[in-house]
Amino acid sequence: MDFGIGSVVAITVITYLIGMGCKSVERLDNKFIPVICGLVGAVLGVVGMQTMADFPAKDVLNAVAVGIVSGLASTGANQIGKQLSGK
Repeated sequence: MDFGIGSVVAITVITYLIGMGCKSVERLDNKFIPVICGLVGAVLGVVGMQTMADFPAKDVLNAVAVGIVSGLASTGANQIGKQLSGK
C-alpha cells in the first residue's frame, strides 16, 4: 500500500528551503515564515495532485490540506533542530 509519501516529503523539503530563503530576507519578520510555508505548501499540494499519479489526495480540498500540513511540518522540523541544538 503506497501513500505517496515521497510527494509529501518533496513538498516539505521545498517549503523548508523557501522558509530558509525567507529567513535571509532582513525586511521580512520571522513570524510570517510559517504562513508563507503553509501557503506555498497549499499551492504545491494542488500542483502535486495534478501532476503525480501517486499523490495521497484525489480532490482539491484534501490536496490543499496535505500541502499546508507539509509546509507547516517544515517549520516544525526547523524548530525541532533549533531546540535540540540549544540555539
